[in-house]
Amino acid sequence: MPKSKLQGIIFGLLMSITMAYGMEVYNVALKAGGLSQMTNQVFWDALLETGYMWLLVFLFSNLWGNRLGQALAARLVREGDNPCLDMVLRSVCTVLVMCPTMSAVAAVLFSVLLGGGAWSQLPAYWVGTLLKNFPMALLWNLFAAGPVSRLLLRRLFSRTPAAA
Repeated sequence: MPKSKLQGIIFGLLMSITMAYGMEVYNVALKAGGLSQMTNQVFWDALLETGYMWLLVFLFSNLWGNRLGQALAARLVREGDNPCLDMVLRSVCTVLVMCPTMSAVAAVLFSVLLGGGAWSQLPAYWVGTLLKNFPMALLWNLFAAGPVSRLLLRRLFSRTPAAA
């Protein structure tokens, strides 16, 4: 986990990019006909959407997602609890905040503005997007984006110089 402000920023960038890309792959695949109809084109299309979505993830996670997630997790963890439990609960609680946030962003962007849907249907678009994305966001955060981001952070800030 990050040990300095710089490491915290780098970790936030890594998490934002890995979460945005994973969720974009999932959503682009669903739009293309479902996971059973997935093609290699999905990875490219998701990368294009990730080009701007990660900025929104980074912005909202820094404005309130990380703080609220950490505050929720702090209510569940006691001093002396297993550090792994602390990390998992912090991840879960952050997803509890960020998934509704990013589902609202996606509902506005993809269902109303770009999809031609009606603003009056925004609550339904938001709930539908949230229900579709929450299980994937939680699993992706716990088993892919989090571990990959922590691994990359450790590699970037390891004290041992790489062999020449």
